Amino acid sequence: MRWGVPIWMLCAALLTAQSNSAPTRGVVLERDTDTAKGEFSIRLDTYEVLRYRFDGGTRVERDSYPISVPALRPGEQVEVQSDTIPNSLLGYARAVRVIVPVMQHAQRVRRLPGIPDPQELFAASDPLFARGDMSVSGIIARVSSARLVLRTREGERTILLRDDTRYLDNGAVATAAALRPNMHVFVRAGRNLYDEVEGYQVVWGSILEAK
Repeated sequence: MRWGVPIWMLCAALLTAQSNSAPTRGVVLERDTDTAKGEFSIRLDTYEVLRYRFDGGTRVERDSYPISVPALRPGEQVEVQSDTIPNSLLGYARAVRVIVPVMQHAQRVRRLPGIPDPQELFAASDPLFARGDMSVSGIIARVSSARLVLRTREGERTILLRDDTRYLDNGAVATAAALRPNMHVFVRAGRNLYDEVEGYQVVWGSILEAK
């Protein structure tokens, strides 16, 4: 008996079936950026590569915070839950979870009465906290998708916003879209390789106001 299906197609079908039946772990190789839908790929421990499609229905999270596929970093380990796509070797990614090392899990921000100490607004075990050695407080003068300009006692301060910058409104998770001029915010920040100040966490709300 002769087999009419090439071996590589059988292997691909097995990989696709595996990704469909159970969450699959691998390392992010590449992903489409600046798009609401596209493709990304991961490498398994066996050095085999799986590719997935994603769209607005794909749930993505890092350390319990919702992000997008373009915000995934090459080299991060992820767990993908997927479905098969008829007549395609690609899977459809229903959910993607970044696997964060145990020591890097973030703690929830505590609500404090009155004007809190800026250091207490940020959990010290947060992986982004560890990378930031600056706390900046000020009034938003201008804001865009890429940067935040604050009026501080020392003058205007420009802070770059990252794809994984976190936002908290009264202790609840928010998005950059909620930022408005004249808002009083605290920013946990640090300098990148180009000596630019980038924000890791932005906090605002009634917890920042004097009682």
